[in-house]
Amino acid sequence: MIFIERKISFVFLIAVLGFGCQKKQTAAEKTADSLAHCIADGIPSRAAAIQNVANVTQGKDDTKEMVWIEGGKFLMGADEFPDSRPMHEITLDGFYMDEHEVTNAEYARFVAATKYKTVAERPLNPADYPGVPADKLVPGSAVFTPTATQVSLDNPLQWWSYVPAASWLQPEGKGSSIKGRENYPVIHISYEDAAAYAKWAGKRLPTEAEWEYAAQGGKGNHTYYWGDQLKPGNKWVANIYQGSFPDKNTREDGFASAAPVKSFPANPYGLYDMDGNVWEWCQDLYRPDYYQKSPAKNPQGPGDSYDPDEPNAVKHVQRGGSFLCSDDYCIRYKAGSRGKGEVTSGSNNLGFRCVKERK
Repeated sequence: MIFIERKISFVFLIAVLGFGCQKKQTAAEKTADSLAHCIADGIPSRAAAIQNVANVTQGKDDTKEMVWIEGGKFLMGADEFPDSRPMHEITLDGFYMDEHEVTNAEYARFVAATKYKTVAERPLNPADYPGVPADKLVPGSAVFTPTATQVSLDNPLQWWSYVPAASWLQPEGKGSSIKGRENYPVIHISYEDAAAYAKWAGKRLPTEAEWEYAAQGGKGNHTYYWGDQLKPGNKWVANIYQGSFPDKNTREDGFASAAPVKSFPANPYGLYDMDGNVWEWCQDLYRPDYYQKSPAKNPQGPGDSYDPDEPNAVKHVQRGGSFLCSDDYCIRYKAGSRGKGEVTSGSNNLGFRCVKERK
């Protein structure tokens, strides 16, 4: 039984461990960084299990609670991370962006209108998981669970648990709910869940370049999107992790997990939580070498996906980090860095926001 349960954990968690978890590295390790050392090799994602995606109709134009960001030039990328090199100049047209992450209340309106079922809520096909008893293949998602004591950071399965019934509507599994959390970012959202909402709302997911340009807030390149000091004025300005990861979060910033949107100051463009809180999906497919050949104007991402650690998985870029990031672990919340995720993966620190063009 222990073996079966462990196998199930690996089967489900491989998808969600692709969101950029990254240990603090030496210079040599950074050179060899593939972005995904913490992912177990050779374990199937749940991509093949997804069937009967809801047919979502394109929505009407609406820029309420969106910010217009004037186009321009900026320097994209970061020398600190191999897949964020080289830093390169990009020119973008203007666009609207949601001022905050999509909330539970907003996603609930979408579900009520479309009867959409997220990936985490859908049944799984036993044929896609040979050797795993059918009664163990239940809908659910991954939830961060602090460890009892300090542990080695080389095995993320120590703090990630596959929780049956966990989804956007039941964030911690059966018995939990979003009541009282209507203004929190929606979580346990896969790429296709995010794209479906964006289509219904008459919007789309941001390109990676749009996301970084917006996150810089017109200030140019810095260590963090808010500046070069981790704690400017001795105040936390983003929802990230403080304390000993993964066993003791001191909650100095006021939150142990996701925070309500607008809990921290907006950037100069009027955008909230572009750093920390929850990872955010981008429309670009992920390739570690894309910046070497990215177009100089309005890049849309590569034509295909490739991750050397999981060559057969289709992945999209994720940006911004989450409440689990710090300078001791998961350092890819820093400015210019990149995350990635398999298209059907979700977790309790993964959400999104949308953009749209001006007509």
